[in-house]
Amino acid sequence: MSAVTSDRPRRSPAGLRALRSLGRAILGNRKAMVGAILLAICVVMAAIPGLIAPGDPNAEVFMPGQGPSAQNWLGTTSYGQDIFAQFVWGARQSLIIAVVAGLFSTLLSALIGVTAGYLGGMADGLLSMLTDVFLVIPAFPLVIVLAAYSKGGGNLMIIAVLVLTGWSYGARQLRAQVLSLRHREFLTAAKLRGERNWRIITHEILPNMVSLLVANFLGASVYAILTAAGLQFVGLGNVNTNSWGTMLYWAQNNEALQSGIPLWAVVPGLGIAGLGGAFALLNYAFDEISNPVLKPVRRRKARLTAQGKAP
Repeated sequence: MSAVTSDRPRRSPAGLRALRSLGRAILGNRKAMVGAILLAICVVMAAIPGLIAPGDPNAEVFMPGQGPSAQNWLGTTSYGQDIFAQFVWGARQSLIIAVVAGLFSTLLSALIGVTAGYLGGMADGLLSMLTDVFLVIPAFPLVIVLAAYSKGGGNLMIIAVLVLTGWSYGARQLRAQVLSLRHREFLTAAKLRGERNWRIITHEILPNMVSLLVANFLGASVYAILTAAGLQFVGLGNVNTNSWGTMLYWAQNNEALQSGIPLWAVVPGLGIAGLGGAFALLNYAFDEISNPVLKPVRRRKARLTAQGKAP
């Protein structure tokens, strides 16, 4: 009996199976592939800025207000700084803010949403009320007020504000998903085995929600990118650090468009749009996993196209 059992193939953990599904969805989706490529470019710039643009990006060593040249690919600022170097070095801070704020927002969403959906009763009522309060509060005005009161706190302040204002929507989604899973057979079996609540949540529920958690992370990251850039653009935060948002702040303060230095404002704007677009495009892959109805539609269209018929 033991020999027969040992010959059976072992089933992969639910989390590993979900990650494999995510990988296949990205490789099989053109928009997700474009998003992955854009994200990879940003990650490379953030990881090795010194190799791509050596030197101090804030060094005022060039002629001010110059156009693109062999020495300064994107020209120079009104202070004689290299725009290309500032753009490359700015990718690190922008990406860190997006990833860290998106990660902590997702963790807070999972903590509140999953706990509310699984426990139910009074705990669900209180946590749902807290979620509803943050959902109805206008986010951007609250962000501006919080950032203004804590001005000068740098990245930690911006990340804290983004997490505080960006978790509620994801918590609502995760709670709804847990409510649909709460009475499934595998959870009932886990309860009958006497497993504790925290183990059921971490080993049974969360592995079955990987695609939704990743989708929430991507959505929270997009929110963090755009909101952080907006805060830095209006001067809320440390404007002396290197990021795409602070590049926009200094470009606007020095009237870059009117001064004949449009790339000073256009390039960081394209960087913010590209990074936000990368996370948004990756969401297509996770939509396909979260909504299985999309899979046969795409397969049918591909099959009809291969046969030369209209979908």
